[in-house]
Amino acid sequence: MTIREALTQGSARLKEAGIENSNLDASLLLAHVLETNRAALAARGTESLSDQTLSSFNINLDRRLNGECIAYILGKKEFFNLDFIVNKNVLVPRPDTEILVEAALKKLKKKNEESGNRCAAFGVLDLCTGSGAVAISLKHEIPAVEVCAVDISKEALVIAELNAKRLLPENSRVNFFRGNLFKALPKHNRLFSLIVSNPPYIPSGKIKTLSKEVQNEPRLALDGGKSGTKIIRQIINKAQTYLEKGGSLLLEADPSQMKEIALLLEKRGFSDIELYKDLSGQERVIGGNCGKR
Repeated sequence: MTIREALTQGSARLKEAGIENSNLDASLLLAHVLETNRAALAARGTESLSDQTLSSFNINLDRRLNGECIAYILGKKEFFNLDFIVNKNVLVPRPDTEILVEAALKKLKKKNEESGNRCAAFGVLDLCTGSGAVAISLKHEIPAVEVCAVDISKEALVIAELNAKRLLPENSRVNFFRGNLFKALPKHNRLFSLIVSNPPYIPSGKIKTLSKEVQNEPRLALDGGKSGTKIIRQIINKAQTYLEKGGSLLLEADPSQMKEIALLLEKRGFSDIELYKDLSGQERVIGGNCGKR
């Protein structure tokens, strides 16, 4: 069987199962098996595949048909122009979360200008770091900033640390801590200029209504309690204790939760509440500034 024939048959199987972007998925899976890229597949269309290659391709197709997302099968996901290693122990980084990174960079650059280029004095804390996508992206964009990242999952932190080693220079590092939100931090830890988080924010009862591939992601990274804002409330209630004067908090959440979160921020003394829209025009990130200490 040739590459072109395998792609045609693979795409047909995925399409018949109701999987969107069947052509794209089939080409990604075959390119992965052949250790090449999608562009090269077209030029090699008449090339015959070995039985072993074809078998590996069909195994990957079966995994996709069983609801496993492309990122887990490929073992990687691009985020903020970096290729992150992912597996079933971490949430797959999504384009919408890039809005959180962009908002954080905007905050940091503004603080840098206001402080007279004292960026090296800034500390950033990423809560619920998962694969490390947000923390590592921020460190990659502004190497002078000190970045700490926290997750409750030991397995997730293994992936995050691996990504940091792969994607950051040897002399650049993110400090990872395992534990429940702020409790993971050392008692002597500094105050932060910025706290960011993409926490679990899906209501417990809605998880079973999500697509099969999302349900295959770690529930710990999805489940935000009965209302979806359990973890968000915990972060907001404690954040000012760990923020320096004028420091900022940025949270990713569901658009339907923004009004509630804005009220929570105001109640805890945050000012200058801002909303940031995602790629579909929905409010996806919310943040505010810490009042006087």
